[in-house]
Amino acid sequence: MKITVSINLGGYSFSIDEDAYAELKRYLKNLEFHFAGEESSSEILSDIETRMAELFRAKLTSYKQVINIEDVNQVMTVLGTPEDISNAEGPTTRDKFSSPGYHRMYRDTDHRAIGGVCAGIAAYWDMELWLVRLIFLILGFMGVGILIYLILYIVLPEAKTTAEKIEMKGHPVNIHNITESVKREFDTVTKNMKR
Repeated sequence: MKITVSINLGGYSFSIDEDAYAELKRYLKNLEFHFAGEESSSEILSDIETRMAELFRAKLTSYKQVINIEDVNQVMTVLGTPEDISNAEGPTTRDKFSSPGYHRMYRDTDHRAIGGVCAGIAAYWDMELWLVRLIFLILGFMGVGILIYLILYIVLPEAKTTAEKIEMKGHPVNIHNITESVKREFDTVTKNMKR
């Protein structure tokens, strides 16, 4: 018999074993300590917690309702540790972070002109945005571009979370990439506010 604890992580409620809770709490405190000096630390930690909640939700089924220590260790392995970020200067760690992750096409509304379809396609295929827009413009003159664009606008979901924006580019959703993404967004917002 094990004691379970109820927690709220990333806006979701989970039942978690006591030993798994202790490990998760230690991991989150370690992350909090690591990002304490960052201006955008609260956003980084919030995005990491949201990603952890997504991974935990994928592990639950109608037969398995409690997060255990194995689940916590697997999520920590997927996301990485703060030490991985600190050592990111070495080539072996950089190669580890550049390994491909889950790749999915979304609409990129951060770089949109109309609905974000062209920006999403450009991010997914790692193409220049102007080239994708030019292709749609040429297809528009041929009469099929608007129809294709509308279909893709309806079918493709919008990349809302940091994890979805990272997946759209084919990078693994780990602490390193979440941190870099949040820092870029934070710098963009800061620059826009100064204007």
